[in-house]
Parts: sequence; structure tokens; C-alpha cells
Amino acid sequence: MNILFIHPNFPGQFLYLAEYLAKNPENRVFFLSEENVSGAALRGVQLVLYKPAAQEAKDLAEKTGPCKTMMHSMLTGLQVVKALQQIEKQAHFIPDVIVGHTGWGSLLYVKDLYPNVPVLGYVEWFYRAIGGDSYYWPDEIPSLDAKVAIRTKDASHLLSLASIDAAYTPTHWQHSQFPAIYQPKIEVCHDGIHTEFCSPLPKRPGLVLEDAKIDLPEGSEILTYVSRGFEVFRGFPYFMDAVRLLLERRPQLHVIVVGTDRVCYGAQLKDTSYLKEERKKGIDETRVHFVGHRNRGDYQKILRASSCHVYLTRPFILSWSMLEAMSFGCPLVASKTPPCEEVVEDGVNGLLAEFRSPHHIARRIEEILDDRDLAARLGKAARETILERYELTRCLHRQEDMIYRLVK
Repeated sequence: MNILFIHPNFPGQFLYLAEYLAKNPENRVFFLSEENVSGAALRGVQLVLYKPAAQEAKDLAEKTGPCKTMMHSMLTGLQVVKALQQIEKQAHFIPDVIVGHTGWGSLLYVKDLYPNVPVLGYVEWFYRAIGGDSYYWPDEIPSLDAKVAIRTKDASHLLSLASIDAAYTPTHWQHSQFPAIYQPKIEVCHDGIHTEFCSPLPKRPGLVLEDAKIDLPEGSEILTYVSRGFEVFRGFPYFMDAVRLLLERRPQLHVIVVGTDRVCYGAQLKDTSYLKEERKKGIDETRVHFVGHRNRGDYQKILRASSCHVYLTRPFILSWSMLEAMSFGCPLVASKTPPCEEVVEDGVNGLLAEFRSPHHIARRIEEILDDRDLAARLGKAARETILERYELTRCLHRQEDMIYRLVK
């Protein structure tokens, strides 16, 4: 079977699935992407990079107000089909099935090129003015302009949903955000968590990161936080305020913060960053260690050493990092928001805290740090949850079955 994956940022959510399908000698797997920033390579998967749209066209799209997301999506969709024509011509590859992310316009026009080729779409997020990521709490009131912009932002998602044959999304919360008329077309199936890699050791070790000058012995009190960027969407300012409270009360506590000083989701700050603003308030960086983006080996070391892990998010896409932390058996404090509440049962496999309350976040962290029996029980239950519901092989088998249901 000829399988084509499409995602502008290789390999995206198809990291495991593309390589898994390529192991099957019955399959020939191509992956079409705009960029491969990490320099990743997947065994058996042939990567083809398409050219981004011309800068002049991108600049013009930026000037179209609420329509700019749709304009950028159109540009991406056109570049994708041009690249597909080249793949067919040069590699003699015509897909039997296409699996792609519907964001960024990647799948907008594939059905116009290949009307008889089934397309399985990975649908990640549908924007809503109220009740979603933008204006969730009662005191957050969108203006009419904001509502118009958000509704218009969904145009490319709706066009893609209308054309593809089937779709899937990682969580029930994400599924619930899509219009009811499209929900029967969308299956809930997580990408899967690599529970063998994300596994705890029999005894929690210390932590040594030589390049970051961290050498914490076994038994150290280590609080961990992981996020691609430092931003409000993932609760970074609230976490840092909670950390300041904890540092005052717990002289032996060390905090490991993994991520980079950028905004991946939500509005950028003008002429500054969230980390710069936090440093203005004062941070004891002899005990709060900003270690940047880490390779998977360091990431494993950090979470295996964690006494307590914190994951905070607005009502948005649930990060792999929370589920991976649970798979590592980390005692978890998560925000009391729908993405986390789908997985975390308060007091059973983690503790829930008010997203916007640093005092409550700090108090829940201390419950774990002060009661190691509770910590052990929560960590054990957290890993069991991941093994039962998100184990990688099971998820891959379900995704493979979705593909075979589409192919005649």
C-alpha cells in the first residue's frame, strides 16, 4: 500500500505512526512536509520537502485582517498539491491513502488532485469564541471583533472537514470542540505514549546535568515543569508565582524548568517575554534551573528524578508532556481545566489545582512533597492510567485500523 503523510512540520504527530507503518514490507511510505527543523529521520519513510509560498504572497496574506489564516492556508494547500504532482512525476508514487494534519491548510486541495484517494485527517483544534481556549472563564468577555476573527479562523478547518473521508483527534475534550454536525466523522484516538521509554526506575534517582551545572543527589526535593514555550496558555506566570511561594517555605527545593523562552500559543508580549518579566520580579536561579530544550535522554533523566511534576493549561490541546510525566510515574499537579480533567481524577492519579491561583497550585504541590506515601500512590495510579488508555502499540493499532477501513 502506498501511504502518504502530510504535515508542515516533520514529523509532527505522525512520529510513531509513520515509522510503524513503514516497518510493514507491504507498505511504501512517503512524508510530505515544509520543514524538518529537528533534522529527524524515520526508518523506511521517504521525506519530501515542498517549497513554502513566496514571501510576497505571505506578506499580502498578512494584510487581509480576519481572513489571514485562511489566506495562509490557501497558500500552503497550493504548495502541497504542486509538490504532490512532482512526487507523482519523479518518484512514480500515487498514494492509496493520505493521512494528514488539517491545520495550516495542508489538506485543503488534495481531494481536488486525487478525488478517489481516501483521506484520513488529524483534526487537532476547532476555535471557539466562548468555552474554548480564548474566552473560557466568565470574566473573559470577547468583543464582536474578536468573535468575528475567531469564527473566520475556522474557515480552513471546515473546508478540510467537508472534503476528507474520516478524521481523528487525540482527546474527547478536543472532539467536543468541533461542530456537532461533524463530530460523527471524527474518532477519538490518541497518538500514543511510549511507555517503555517513559517508565520509572525502581527508586527515584538524583539528577546530574553537567552542561546546566546541576548535581542533585538521590532524595533531593525536585519540582519539574515542561513546556515548549513559556506562556500564559501553559500557565507559566502562575507556576512561577507558585514557585516563589514554595522557595520561601522549602529551603531544600529545586525546580527544573524545561522549555524555551518563546510563545507557541497565544499572544506575544511586546518588546519582552514572559521569562524576562518573571526575572524582573526576582528568581533565585541557584534553585530554579532553566535548562532549555533538552534531548530525549535528558528529558527522561529529569522526569525520573521528579518529586512532583506540574502541568498547567488553559482549555486547549492536551500536551504529550503531561501524559508522559504520568507514564514516568510522576506525582502530578495539573490544572483544573477540561483537558486535564479528562485524564486526571483528583486524589486518585493526580491532584488538580485552580489554573489561575498560584496559592492553590503551591498548596497542592506541597501536599505531594509533604506526603511521600500519597506521592507514591498517585504516581503508581498515574502510570496505570497511561498503560490502560494511552499505551503506544494499542493506539498505533487503532490508527492502522482506521486507515484500512478507508482503503478498498
